[in-house]
This record gives sequence, structure tokens and C-alpha cells, in this order.
Amino acid sequence: MKAQGTRHKAQGSSRKAINVGLLGIGTVGGGTFAVLARNQEEIERRAGCAITMKMVADKDLERARRLVGRKAVVTADANEVVSHPDIDIVVELIGGTGIAKDLILKAIKNGKHVVTANKSLLAQHGNEIFAAAQREDVMVAFEAAVGGGIPIIKSLREGLTANRIEWIAGIINGTSNFILSEMRDKGSSFADVLKEAQQRGYAEADPTFDIEGVDAAHKLTIMAAIGFGIPMQFKAAYTEGISKLTQEDIRYAEELGYRIKLLGITKRKDKGIELRVHPTLIPERRLIANVEGVMNAILVKGDAVGQTMYYGAGAGSEPTASAVIADLVDVARMLTSDPEHRVPHLAFQPDRLSDTPILPMSEVETSYYLRMRVLDKPGVLAEITRIFADLSISIDAMVQKEPREGEDQADIIMLTHLTVEKHVNAAIAKIEKLPVVVGKVTRIRLEELN
Repeated sequence: MKAQGTRHKAQGSSRKAINVGLLGIGTVGGGTFAVLARNQEEIERRAGCAITMKMVADKDLERARRLVGRKAVVTADANEVVSHPDIDIVVELIGGTGIAKDLILKAIKNGKHVVTANKSLLAQHGNEIFAAAQREDVMVAFEAAVGGGIPIIKSLREGLTANRIEWIAGIINGTSNFILSEMRDKGSSFADVLKEAQQRGYAEADPTFDIEGVDAAHKLTIMAAIGFGIPMQFKAAYTEGISKLTQEDIRYAEELGYRIKLLGITKRKDKGIELRVHPTLIPERRLIANVEGVMNAILVKGDAVGQTMYYGAGAGSEPTASAVIADLVDVARMLTSDPEHRVPHLAFQPDRLSDTPILPMSEVETSYYLRMRVLDKPGVLAEITRIFADLSISIDAMVQKEPREGEDQADIIMLTHLTVEKHVNAAIAKIEKLPVVVGKVTRIRLEELN
């Protein structure tokens, strides 16, 4: 007869508990504390040891004590947490690139592992942080920095490790996706929908990072680094937001069978890597074109696996907490492993990162939607198409709208085949100088994603 003890070996863990120090107990911090407490037994069974929130640092002591009760030590001084000898892992949920960076570097110097959701910090200072972590043989985990609860970092870094990643394209900012969804569904203006997004708590009082594509560029920078094995290069990312999009263009795109989404796109090309965030026309039959509201979705194209898609809540208290705790479990599992056998921060071995350049936007090749207001008279189309022909830009489709009653102006919409951005820039400059063209040409890039 078998000894009964072998079957129930996993019931009691022999490994010592992992003590966690939390910096910032706001929306995500509160969610992390709640989920960790609620699913403690399940998490321990997966990690092979207990993971205990031992200390919490927050400036609002009263609120922190209300949330934590007697389950953890609460302090207003984050330095106490990063220096405490009993803390094994520091979770940074303060945000920003000032004090958060100092605290993370201090925690690393003190030999503590770090879990962070801070995409802005990693996109701008990740190279420095990862180098420090490598020197001290500690881990920095950051699943929650991109896509909220969607496990995109782990998928890129581990699940798709057999693949040569060809491109990544994603809706990675829920605020801007909500605004575009509402503009399309309700026919409302950008300004009106932004106001609604702020009232619902989807947009900050200062929404610049969301609506101008900066937040998406932070996340895209991180994904590109992991996908292609390059250092973080946020400053090289091209960023264009949605604040200038009009109801007309959303409607015209729909008539042509497209939806407009703010996409982060990074592609491997012969001359370098594209790294760009901008409004994009996508064929409405694509799954990603039908991602609505505050949801996120990311497409990854690998040479072996083909296209894979990752969809889910890109923000929020518990979805993001899900990713933070997954990182805690990962670190707990790896604590006893030889540092040389851990998964590298950016998927590739640190000494094997590539120096492939980021292409300037002028060298990017894509298709284009161009809308121009013209005088309704003979020969206008011929003048415009001649400019395209001179620059070797091929037209895929064209629509000329009838002028409104009593007006002598009409809209012309053109879709181009693949062409290089600098040629389109030159064409737009020449078209805007034509006496028959009224005002500026509207340009939105177009991606087939097939």
C-alpha cells in the first residue's frame, strides 16, 4: 500500500512565504490587495508558497489603513518598504517617471525583485532599469504595463518564442477607443464624446496622453523591444492622436468598408523597424476593427504561428491586478532559479539585443485615405491624378461626392495602394497649392492587417 503522504504532498508548502511591499494603493493597488486576499489559497497552490502583502506605502494613510486593516504594516514613507530587510518583492504602482524610478532603482540595489505597471517609466528608462536588475541578479516583471489584464508580455516573451515576429498592431488605449466607438455609433463630435469619457472616468481631467497617442506609444515601445529584441526607444516612436478626426471621415470610411481605430503598429522591415501610433483605417471585416468601447486588442504576426489576437480589458482595478499578481507568482516560482536561466527581461539575452534602427516616419510604407475639398469644375480630377502619377502613387479607389445644394465645392476621397510616406507628403504639398483645392488635405493611414 502506497504511503498516503505522497498524494497530498502539495497541501502544505515547505517553501517560506514571499513578503511583498506595495507602493501606492490607488485603483490598481487596491485591486491587487483585494484579489491577493480573495484568491490567496489558489495563488499559493500555483506559486508553491504563500505570497503575503506585508507592507503598504501610500501618502493617504487614512485611506490605506481603511483598505488594509490589520493585514499589513502601513507607512507614508515608500523608502521604508524598499529598504526593509523582510521584503522580497516590491510592487510599484505609483506611476510617473520621477519618484517611481528612484524607488525602483533603490529596491533593485537592495536586492529586491520588482513588479511594476509603469509603462511610461519602462518605455523611457527601461534600458537603465533592466541593466541595474541584471547587475544585482534580480527580476523586474511588468505584465501589467501593457494591455491591463491581457497577458501580452508573457505571450510575446515566452509563448511565441519560437517565432520570428513580423509585426504587432494593437488597440492599446481604451480611452481613445471608447471615443472613436461613440463617435461612430452616435454621430457625436470628438469634443462631446471626450466630455462624456471624462464624466464616466474613462479619461483624465488632462486627457493628452490618451487622445494624442502618448500612452499607446509607451506600450508599443515595450512590445517592440520584446518582439524584435531591441532596446527601448520611445523617443523614436511616431505619435499622432485622434483629436483632429471628424465625423465626416468616420462616415466616409464606413461607406468604403473601413473603421477608424487608433493603432500602435510596429513592423520588421528590411531597412529597420517601424514604430508608429496613429488613427488607422482597418477593413471592417477584421476582428480588431470590431473591438469597441474601452476594450483592448493586440494582433501579433509570427512566421510560424501566423496571426494571433489577444483581447480583453486594458485597464481597471482587478483586470490590471490580475497581471500584477501573475507577475508576483512568476517571480515567486523563479526565486530559487539560477539568474542565468531566467527569462530575459526583453525576451532576448541582454548581450544579444539588436541595434536595428527605427525607421523615420517618412520612410514608412503603408496605404492612405486622402480627403480633399475641391471646386466643382471640369479638369480638377485630372490635375490631382497627374500629381499622383508623377510621384508613382497608385490609386486603389476613388469617390467624388456630389456638392451640397447651392454649393460649388465637393469632397473627393482617394485610397492609395502601398506607398512611401515621403511621396504622399510631397503629393499633399502639391495638391494643397492647386487653386482648385480648398483648405487642407486630410490624410489617414490605412492597414489591411492580413
